[in-house]
Amino acid sequence: MCGIVGVIGKDNTTDILLKGLEKLEYRGYDSAGIYVNNQDGKDFLVKEVGKISELEKAVTSDVQGLVGIGHTRWATHGKPTIENAHPHFSDDNRFYLVHNGVLTNFEELKNKYLSDVHFNSQTDTEVAVQLVDHFAKQGMDGETAFRKALSLIEGSYAFAMVDKEQPDRIFVAKNKSPLLIGLGDGFNVICSDAMAMLEETHEYVEIHDGEVVILKKNSVEISKLDGTKVQRGSYTVNLDASDISKGTYAHYMLKEIDEQPNVMRKISQNYIKNDGTLNVEKDLLDEMNKADRLYIVAAGTSYHAGLVGRNIFEKICDVPVDVELGSEFGYHMPKLSKHPFFIFLSQSGETADSRQVLVKVNELNLPSLTITNVANSTLSREATYTMELLAGPEIAVASTKAYTAQIAVEAVLAKALGEVKGLQSAKDFDVKEQLALAANGIQSIVDAKDKIKKLADEFLTGQRDAFYIGRGIDYALSLEAALKLKEISYIHAEGFAAGELKHGTIALIEKGTPVFAYVNDGVGASHTRGNIQEVEARGANVLVIASKKYAESGDQIIIPEIDELISPIISVVPAQLIAYYASLARGNDVDKPRNLAKSVTVE
Repeated sequence: MCGIVGVIGKDNTTDILLKGLEKLEYRGYDSAGIYVNNQDGKDFLVKEVGKISELEKAVTSDVQGLVGIGHTRWATHGKPTIENAHPHFSDDNRFYLVHNGVLTNFEELKNKYLSDVHFNSQTDTEVAVQLVDHFAKQGMDGETAFRKALSLIEGSYAFAMVDKEQPDRIFVAKNKSPLLIGLGDGFNVICSDAMAMLEETHEYVEIHDGEVVILKKNSVEISKLDGTKVQRGSYTVNLDASDISKGTYAHYMLKEIDEQPNVMRKISQNYIKNDGTLNVEKDLLDEMNKADRLYIVAAGTSYHAGLVGRNIFEKICDVPVDVELGSEFGYHMPKLSKHPFFIFLSQSGETADSRQVLVKVNELNLPSLTITNVANSTLSREATYTMELLAGPEIAVASTKAYTAQIAVEAVLAKALGEVKGLQSAKDFDVKEQLALAANGIQSIVDAKDKIKKLADEFLTGQRDAFYIGRGIDYALSLEAALKLKEISYIHAEGFAAGELKHGTIALIEKGTPVFAYVNDGVGASHTRGNIQEVEARGANVLVIASKKYAESGDQIIIPEIDELISPIISVVPAQLIAYYASLARGNDVDKPRNLAKSVTVE
């Protein structure tokens, strides 16, 4: 969601901030701003609504400094306006602060401490900076006032603050929202995503919840809220600028769709050794083998990948699996089995809904695994075990390669666990061969872009509603396919179990309604064909996406053969492309759809 950047110790601070904010555009935002201070009595605050390009236009050549903070805002409290954009400042213009997260007790703090303060915005964030100033006016120095405010604030936050009276440092703190320190030679940076600062440094230091950082150009001082010093080493992010560039592509989403065959190969190379044995941590498999039930916790696209994973684990590992939405499970936790094991699926590793479940899982001292695309992310650090998706940076808000990578890694893990259990189902599942088939199958689909574009235009031009239907594994797939379409084209799209149509939904089918039918599930294939006839009889315009094994004459898209358990890895790709071309035809911002954020860091 919101993005933070900051830098201290470089002459080109303004340029670094603006470039960093551009790199964070993919996270979603509605306004942006920067504050810079030349540490010699001059400072500048510039804020704008809309794209970073609007902010760049408003930044004049004299806006320069040696310390600065910047922010992209995704509105939670107050509409997208210049007044509500960050950075926010105290009423005496001493403190400037940016914030990711949501403060749950800001009204209480405002009423108790700040009843006589004039507020310029409707945000919870301004309460934080005014609160710091309130304590500073009582005689506290900037750091003491900052710590005092933090001791009272509740909720999620990543803060970066500059004090005009001490412009040689940035005050930093976090709780539940991601934030990193980047180390340079004679300078340091902060960012909510390492990709924002890769042009400046590849060396980063994690900040943990409840910690405070005093950042200077030549030093990083980390401590707990009570002042206890913390020593922590750095780590290297092995990415370069080309990893997050569109290259010759018009949109990140199309680039990421095309990258999926290579992602399948990379997963295979990393997790499957030359002799065919699986490179999965033994302790993880031993812990999972003790479990009487697996609980997959996720949100959005990752939840849909979990639904596919449930089928994979149950069929290969002979273990019952529940798939839960993090936003529901954390606050309405059902009665757990005697020996549960939790799997968290997340592209970013920062999903707040899932993290609040992991916090409770850790409190119960239960084992867990995070499968994520971002090493050193919060969910990765805090789970008992972690596995990387190895998909590379995913910039487009609508997830594509992370979804297929999650299914592939689930398949690898299920194969490894099934072998530990000595199950024939695991021996029969050749995951290396299946990932090779997946890579080749995806390639055949992306090579047929022109055909799929024509189908998207034919079925969706002028349409306001669409349906995806399927049974079994295809029902789980239909949910993801519909999500892709609604996310970026803004067409109302729903995924349904095909057999449920007659239980109410078929009332919505009328002449010309587009219905996309999946036929990959062998058990339900003939029944889905019957459902296709039912909607056609009511005037629906049906596009069939069928595996080669179950295809019939007239089916528009044929999916190459692959084990049904992981068939969504291939069969989702036509839906990804259909969504892409439908969005493009409507003139939408494909990579940054309205109201959405890439990394959902607030509950």
